[in-house]
Parts: sequence; structure tokens; C-alpha cells
Amino acid sequence: VQLVESGGGLVQPGGSLRLSCAASRFTYAIGWFRQAPGKEREGVSCINSRGSRTYYEDSVKGRFTISRDNAKNTVYLQMNSLKPEDTAVYYCAARGIDFCSSDLRSYNYWGQGTQVTVSS
Repeated sequence: VQLVESGGGLVQPGGSLRLSCAASRFTYAIGWFRQAPGKEREGVSCINSRGSRTYYEDSVKGRFTISRDNAKNTVYLQMNSLKPEDTAVYYCAARGIDFCSSDLRSYNYWGQGTQVTVSS
């Protein structure tokens, strides 16, 4: 499976961005992760194949929304009320089974990442 992220950019604090993760074919659970400079990669959100189960890291709950359009093989991450601490490279990743996990090692396929910078 090939994954391609898009939608990153520079936004002011309080602004919004929508990230997209386009897959080359149908996928099971898809997770969004991020990595800030000097920090470890961390899980942000995850969604199962039907969209019936979603998970969010505590710091993004109420601000980020994950969704998917299986007809387009695309998963989205709507990010609102962005903060400077959200600045990072955002990656999407796919698992071979239809359950979400925060363990990076359990994801088989990764995209190349898209930069999100929140700054005034």
C-alpha cells in the first residue's frame, strides 16, 4: 500500500487545516502520527475501516476530527483551533488489521509526511 499525505502548511494559532491521506487501495485501520523536532513520533488519531471507531490523543480531543471516504481510499484529519505545539511533521500509517493502536511498530505502511507549522 502506498500512502500520500497532503494538506500541510503554515497557519496562525487558532486556525485550521485539513490533512489528507490517500491510499493506493483499500486499507484497514489508519492512524495519524506526528513528530516534532527533537521529539519522538507520537500517535494523534486513528480510525477503523468503517469509520465506526475513532481514537484521539488527549491533547487534540475536541479540536481534531478524523474521517474517511472509502470510495476515494482517503482518510482526513480536520484540525481546528491549532496551537504552536501542534507544529510537527504529520504522517499517516496503515495497519494490516482493523483495530487501532498507538504502537508505531504495529503499522505496516507509512506515508512520507506533511509539515504543519502553527506560528504567528
